[in-house]
Amino acid sequence: MEGKALALLSGGLDSTLAVKMVRDMGLEVEAVHFTTPFCQCDKCSVDTTAERLDVKVHHVFLGEEFLAVVADPPHGRGSQMNVCIDCRILMLRKAKRLAEEIGAGFFVTGEVLGQRPMSQHGSAMRLIEREAGVESLVLRPLSGKLMKETRMEDEGIVDREKLLDISGRRRLPQFELAEKLGVYDYPCPSGGCLLTDPEFAARLRDYLDNDGTPTIETILLLKAGRHFRVGSTRIVVGRNEVENNILEGLARRGGTRMEVEGHNGPVTLVVGDGEDAIRKAAALTVRYSDAPRGEPVWVVVASGDQATRIQAEAIDEGELESIRIQKKGKK
Repeated sequence: MEGKALALLSGGLDSTLAVKMVRDMGLEVEAVHFTTPFCQCDKCSVDTTAERLDVKVHHVFLGEEFLAVVADPPHGRGSQMNVCIDCRILMLRKAKRLAEEIGAGFFVTGEVLGQRPMSQHGSAMRLIEREAGVESLVLRPLSGKLMKETRMEDEGIVDREKLLDISGRRRLPQFELAEKLGVYDYPCPSGGCLLTDPEFAARLRDYLDNDGTPTIETILLLKAGRHFRVGSTRIVVGRNEVENNILEGLARRGGTRMEVEGHNGPVTLVVGDGEDAIRKAAALTVRYSDAPRGEPVWVVVASGDQATRIQAEAIDEGELESIRIQKKGKK
């Protein structure tokens, strides 16, 4: 077996510590950083981390292939829309191909036994390795002493005594290890995947239920604004200038764009049609603008190169809540 490792580097503390440990063992390491349309991670911080660790990092984007997994995950979802097991399988399959290209013989991750209920327990880890075709080739330095020996240990490439026995969701052992290894300026340990966010998960769930498999452009839309549904029509109301610009750009590719005339306010994008949906979208646009309450104002309604005006008053709160796309359990 080749003694070179390919590490899955998220940029978070655990994966940073795992790479540092393997580097300190004197092993050659390269890293791969995976991103998806749902990541909130900072590529620059990952590059900075890799530079400090003195490892080359490869950046791989999981796009349409990952969206298909999100739409129909073979191993199910977590508490929100997260597909942690299938995500991990896909990443390791991609890592296996990269490892073949760079001459790496095994993989390193920052996984901690018992840290995540869906994907970081023994049976899930074995399943992931088996389906990714990397059985006994994944070294998890932070929890290695608690797990079955890998091929790297059997063949003397890795000294089992240098592995640790960290487990559970408590973060103190990692913080203490970071101090010991001289790993500083590490990012917040919390996850950066939108699929675990209840509000975003509600929007994605609604889209899958009504519109099918999303596209990259769809995810950009789902990330922006306040979301409402009237029948088969989605209404998205911008919350700030950045989101207004995003919705304006998306409107040029299709959909109806609205703004209140003569008052500061949001850009609203209507994806779909229908008289009732247009009326409610206009009322929502007024509601979130600076227009005075209780009196009709003009709303500009544009579709393609055509623009008209309709009068609308701010939607009342009861009707607003009845069409808002909300997270599970919220009334």
